[in-house]
Amino acid sequence: MPDEVKDTKKPAPTPRQPRTPMPEQPAEKRRRNFQEVALGYTEVDALKEASRCLQCKKPKCQEGCPVNVDIPTFVGLIKEKKYIEAAKAIKVDNALPAVCGRVCPQESQCESLCLLGKRFEPAAIGRLERFVADYEANHSNPADISSETGDTSDKNKKDRPSGYKVAVIGSGPAGLTCASDLAKLGHEVTMFEALHKPGGVLIYGIPEFRLPKAIVQREVAYIESLGVELRVNSVIGNLFTIDDLMSEMDYNAVFIANGAGFPMFMNIPGENLNGVYSANEFLTRANLMKAYLFPEYDTPINCGNKVAVVGGGNVAMDSARVSMRLGAEHVYLVYRRSDEELPARREEVHHAKEEGIEFKLLTNPVEIIGENGAVKAIKCIEMELGEPDDSGRRRPVPKKGSEFTLDVDTVIMSIGTSANPLIGASTPGLELNKRGYIVADEENGKTTKKGVYAGGDIVTGSATVIAAMGAGKRSAAAIHEYLQTQ
Repeated sequence: MPDEVKDTKKPAPTPRQPRTPMPEQPAEKRRRNFQEVALGYTEVDALKEASRCLQCKKPKCQEGCPVNVDIPTFVGLIKEKKYIEAAKAIKVDNALPAVCGRVCPQESQCESLCLLGKRFEPAAIGRLERFVADYEANHSNPADISSETGDTSDKNKKDRPSGYKVAVIGSGPAGLTCASDLAKLGHEVTMFEALHKPGGVLIYGIPEFRLPKAIVQREVAYIESLGVELRVNSVIGNLFTIDDLMSEMDYNAVFIANGAGFPMFMNIPGENLNGVYSANEFLTRANLMKAYLFPEYDTPINCGNKVAVVGGGNVAMDSARVSMRLGAEHVYLVYRRSDEELPARREEVHHAKEEGIEFKLLTNPVEIIGENGAVKAIKCIEMELGEPDDSGRRRPVPKKGSEFTLDVDTVIMSIGTSANPLIGASTPGLELNKRGYIVADEENGKTTKKGVYAGGDIVTGSATVIAAMGAGKRSAAAIHEYLQTQ
């Protein structure tokens, strides 16, 4: 298959053509395996979908992208069959296109502003992004950032060494993005990762069937190819403090992107029983430590026959779907609001329902019941929606006398996370808010400590991958500007 063709005549837009569906594994098959659910566009699919793009003179889609990818350009290159060049056009602004093409909520961002979507279905921007990222990986060296068939500009090429050193704490989406941008600007970047593998939430939090680990490793390899040094098993705040990095190790600036990985619980009776997990522990065991391949990998995980997952976000959906794949016969998704208020992506909700997850909506746990120290059941109460709360959603109110129990042997709490206090406690002069998150300027990531910037979940609390990447990108630009004044 050629990377580009001489005939660059663009196909005529066909907006009335239905949105090209994503090929998927059948639900009955995929619910018991960890292979990727969405199989990706073929070349025919990609060309068909790209032909729907109107190539607007005043495109709105780019405004919805937190990292400002030039969407019309890369889609236009797909129309011309210049797939590798399209991937490189994305990489000007986004170092993780294969990741974003799989897990980014395009439906509420770029695609929500697509002008085509005003009368028809919007262009499938995320699916096209995934296509070109995978095409590049299969047809070229992903570490080559300026091949003859790739760049038409110098935007992906590295600047000359600046002589400045920057430490990036955390190798999740915010850290990877910041490190990538700073390396391209010529700075010497070291990325410190607490765990034994890089990728942060991409590697420990998102299941294999949504984001294969090989994809994350490929994206990390690209960023290392830019000259970024990676140091794993490095817990900042323990191994080194931020002051150590800046005073003894001569780093001129630091970007903190260690996420918000402390689990939260409901503080109801029975949460200390055997068989109760936080979603963090459950998914980390399954994803990073490959418990789903036990005993090939020595990471046991006790997932019973009947599982209750408490929560309604993407992490809850992931926990429920992993439970099914680990052999559970019945999985309940317990959420205190209605289907309309579910915070998870609609695609993930749809897949979970297809796979047999039973949704217990307008339901809230009040107690976990045990027997011989292990989970036996979960006691719940029915809810109804009252007046809107601070989030703008209608507040769930318990219905008197509506308690009931579900017989389960595993409960997974997926109600959010909080900030790890280690860095805050070990860094004098770094202001935290009342919830323990780092106080940083939303526009540039600047903290109250000179030369220290922060972004991602450690600032905002749990958010999306692409939101964290946007924060990393803004902080990289601010750090670069700061270093020029030193």
